[in-house]
Amino acid sequence: MKSKVLGIVLLALAMIISACGGGSNSAGGDNGDSSGGSSQSLVFGTGGTSGTYYPIGGALKPIFEQSDSIGNITVESTGASVANIQNIKDGLNQMAIVMSDVAYDAVEGKGQFEGKKVDVQALAGMYQNVVQIVATEDSGIESVEDLKGKKVGVGKVGSGVEQSAQKVLEAVDLTYDDMSKVTHTGYADSVQEMKNGNLDAAFFTSGVPNSNITDLMQQNDITFVEIKGETAEALKEKYPFYKDYIIPAGNEAKYNLDNEVTTVGIQNMIVVSKDLDEETVKDLTKRYYDYLGTDEVAVGALKQLDRDEIAKGLIAPLHPGAKAFYEEQGILE
Repeated sequence: MKSKVLGIVLLALAMIISACGGGSNSAGGDNGDSSGGSSQSLVFGTGGTSGTYYPIGGALKPIFEQSDSIGNITVESTGASVANIQNIKDGLNQMAIVMSDVAYDAVEGKGQFEGKKVDVQALAGMYQNVVQIVATEDSGIESVEDLKGKKVGVGKVGSGVEQSAQKVLEAVDLTYDDMSKVTHTGYADSVQEMKNGNLDAAFFTSGVPNSNITDLMQQNDITFVEIKGETAEALKEKYPFYKDYIIPAGNEAKYNLDNEVTTVGIQNMIVVSKDLDEETVKDLTKRYYDYLGTDEVAVGALKQLDRDEIAKGLIAPLHPGAKAFYEEQGILE
């Protein structure tokens, strides 16, 4: 008799659990599904822990996790832009920070993505990595053309700095063969070589200010070589990911220059997987936009942004969710 009663009780419990959706496929479970009604776990690809991308990811993590459709954001340190795009293609990242030149190559199937287009979609623009050419004052270098016959640091082999250096030199019909010396030195080594008189000039592609340039300015008289006029136009025509950038005069946070410097920069951007649903991306875009309008922004690179410009001039196509939000705000071009 007891056995029979126990069986009835167990059967009733099973029916109740089934009716409540207690199985593993319960809607709203944190299963990483990209459907709009689920609480999702997303991986946010950034860069090295000593760079700018990683702390930006950390700052945005709690902002994005406020979304009802997001259960958790994992901020992952990666090899930056190229690795991030490959990870999105492979489904390992759902969000990432990348440079526009790499995104351009991925979307167009060029460069490192030759014949292998990747369908990455933009959520928003970010700060620019600015091409800064610095020369010692006694070198006599005042323009990009003046680099001919000089000793120039162009960044580490294969780096984004070197790629920018090659493109800028190309815009004035110069190659490495036109220099008296070319060194593949990183920022710190380039500065040391300039201090020692072994380099006349060096390329830096980074946010403004670059602490290595600031260090050089403490003890050495330098000149910022401008990229403007026909040189800038030729560069932007061939490589549409370049944008105009002005380093202002009299800004203590940006070298405190006597005169403004006109140059170009490459915009960084947040990209997302095309498989993320529209409502989720729309909500994430809104939270990013709202965050930029507060006093809570802690990372210096994000403080430079005009939030009404983050949807403009993007190399990758906007994700439909991001596009819908920007259309509602009336800030699309």
